Amino acid sequence: MPFTMRISTVAALLLAFLPHPADADPAVEAARAWRQAHGAEILSNFAEFLAYPNVAADTENIWRTAEYIRDGLASRGVEARLLDLDDRSVPPIVYGRLDSPGATRTLAIYVHYDGQPVDAAAWTHDPWKATLYTRAMEDGGEPRPLPGPGEAIDPEWRLYARSAADDKAPIPAIWTALDALKAADLRPTSNIVFFFEGEEEAGSNHLGDYLQRYRDLLDVDGWLICDGPSHQSGRPQLVFGVRGYSGLEITTYGAIRHLHSGHYGNWAPNPAMMLSRLLATMVDDEGVVKVKGFHDGAAPITDADRRAMASVPDYDDQLRKELGIVRSADGNAPMLERLLLTTLNVKGLSSATVGEQARNLVPATATASVDMRLAKGITPDMAADRLEGHIAAQGYHIVRQDPDLETRLTHPKIAKVVREPGYPGVRTSSDLPMATDVARAMERAATEPLVLMPTLGGSLPLYLFEEHLGQPLVVVPFANHDNKQHGPDENLRVANLWLGIDLMAALFTME
Repeated sequence: MPFTMRISTVAALLLAFLPHPADADPAVEAARAWRQAHGAEILSNFAEFLAYPNVAADTENIWRTAEYIRDGLASRGVEARLLDLDDRSVPPIVYGRLDSPGATRTLAIYVHYDGQPVDAAAWTHDPWKATLYTRAMEDGGEPRPLPGPGEAIDPEWRLYARSAADDKAPIPAIWTALDALKAADLRPTSNIVFFFEGEEEAGSNHLGDYLQRYRDLLDVDGWLICDGPSHQSGRPQLVFGVRGYSGLEITTYGAIRHLHSGHYGNWAPNPAMMLSRLLATMVDDEGVVKVKGFHDGAAPITDADRRAMASVPDYDDQLRKELGIVRSADGNAPMLERLLLTTLNVKGLSSATVGEQARNLVPATATASVDMRLAKGITPDMAADRLEGHIAAQGYHIVRQDPDLETRLTHPKIAKVVREPGYPGVRTSSDLPMATDVARAMERAATEPLVLMPTLGGSLPLYLFEEHLGQPLVVVPFANHDNKQHGPDENLRVANLWLGIDLMAALFTME
């Protein structure tokens, strides 16, 4: 059943998590002093790092990127090396370890250093050459040179480049925090393991192999997953899980070839119309999924989840205005509720051509790409099976490859369904001791109240850590929410980089 609790009814449950004034934290103060003195150098070094192309399929450059990161860790006293699977076509893991005498905890830091492919023609500037703007482009920002030594830095500046936010940003934050702690003669209170993946945006197809082969290097007490944006309100957030992923493509069929729309329109079946009607049966006008049993089996919401959710600001009205949306799904149901459900999203449609290339014809096929972000407890096969069952219930004969003539002449409605690889979601209890410690450390670094999110809207293959290692994890994001990740003109707001540096210093020295 969809979760319909309203956040206002549980606000009183958050008392143990409410932010409170904290004494000055030496590590955070050291980070702020260091970045204030070395801001120009930090931005210059980040711009240099962003110039390394990091698409996983680009073997030469992805290895160059990994070597650059390894050398950056090593120069800061980390025992760093590249882990591989004896196959140069597979991006390496950048591994490092930094031990602290007397530490009773070992924390692992996960970052993925690969990024999405780029369509350079769609970018305002070269995506592999960081360009600094005085503000966001859409807010009237103008390009400007990188600052020189000692020059004042405006935290509203933005660096535009592929992976500026997703997910190179945590790496300079980590480097700078280590520099700041060393300069202040402070040491991490935990042993730190660094585990940086180079294939996340390509599906993390070999992450499980790495975790299995190098299991002996990963005896840790918990994981900090450094990926994702701050809350849409701009406040920092700590996230206790991610949704899983399942996807498929649906193709409907008309005649064996395109037909002239004058000669055959209103006579031959039109697969574009068939597919449109089929998709419309899956989700109603309010955005509620109508597939039978679609949400059955999702993990229940715990009291700890409710306490965490009570920290989340009601930002929906502002977000609708920002995005130009007059009404959102399920009667403007709170976004937080919607994040706890499995989604059904049409991410692309294709049938013949449109615009100046449109032709007067009845198309032969129509295809939709569908993705489903999975609540914990819903497996990829469960979601795909339920959606296929719905398609069959609409009278479609399901095939796995293009139908032959005999099949076409036997079944009036045919749908080819091709499944994508997927993975389940994970969620750590927000009342675990490690989660509480991380929340307190982040609170010391944050200048605004911390948001505690039961789950991130996006997906990461974090189930592999749970499956292979059985260790708790939390997600520590800090990029600006409007960073345009995966798209043209991806960017990172300087204030969010500064926040990341402060957060890393606090996390490295948390009690």
